[in-house]
Amino acid sequence: MGWNYFSSRKVLVEWINTTLKTEHIVVQSLEEDLYDGLVLHHLLRKLAGVRLDVEEIALTSDAQIRKLEVILQTLNQNLELSPELDTTEKWSVKLIHSRDLLATLHLLVAIVKYYQPTLALPPNVNVEVVSVEVNKSGIRSDKHIEYITSEDEQSVKMHPIDELLKLDAHKIATVKKAILHFVNKNMSPLRLQVADIEKQFADGVILLLLIGELEGFFIPLYEFYLSPDGQAEMLHNVSLALNLLNDIKIPVSSVDPEDIVSQDVSATLKVLYALFKKHKDK
Repeated sequence: MGWNYFSSRKVLVEWINTTLKTEHIVVQSLEEDLYDGLVLHHLLRKLAGVRLDVEEIALTSDAQIRKLEVILQTLNQNLELSPELDTTEKWSVKLIHSRDLLATLHLLVAIVKYYQPTLALPPNVNVEVVSVEVNKSGIRSDKHIEYITSEDEQSVKMHPIDELLKLDAHKIATVKKAILHFVNKNMSPLRLQVADIEKQFADGVILLLLIGELEGFFIPLYEFYLSPDGQAEMLHNVSLALNLLNDIKIPVSSVDPEDIVSQDVSATLKVLYALFKKHKDK
């Protein structure tokens, strides 16, 4: 185990704590803080907008295992792993619950790569795994090197919107104008116009209507607040929109609903850019 191994643990801990900051969850030890499913459930809810019917705090070992079974089944599906694929070599309910650090690292790296691929993980992280087997003929040991991250992890590109926001103001304005034109063109059948991207998408209403218009489906009015009153109702609308995008495989994994409600330009543009990228030629 080298410096990169300890660095990767630090990066993952900081990423979890940043992601779950608004939920007041603090992780100090990956193997000790993730084995019962609480943190994994909150990560799944935050990153994918998925709420599972499980106990919030599972106190007994049996309850923790049942909770982990539901969480890992959902995670494996979201990570686009085939149900027939045997993931027990990298992670499983038994391994995570037994506080297996290697399995926990494999799982977290897979989650990061899917939901936040722009996070720079240390490259070429590997550990020497020693397995020991005791049988009638004596003790047999075996060693092998297991890689947690590949050599090119740091070559992952920044999100195009993050790169854009580092450019000159007039270039940012040009892109915002193009996205605004795209939005208004598609909202014209509803006789709606957007003039301020950050403010008018903050309550989620126009975002939901835009998704429905682009994807060709109607979102029942009882599913969201058409005239949201307060931040909670705005968060409901934006969370619903991000869940819909996740369901139709439009990746906006690095965006939090709170950021859009707080009129964060980067978060709002990332969502609109994802829609623009898919539908710009239609």
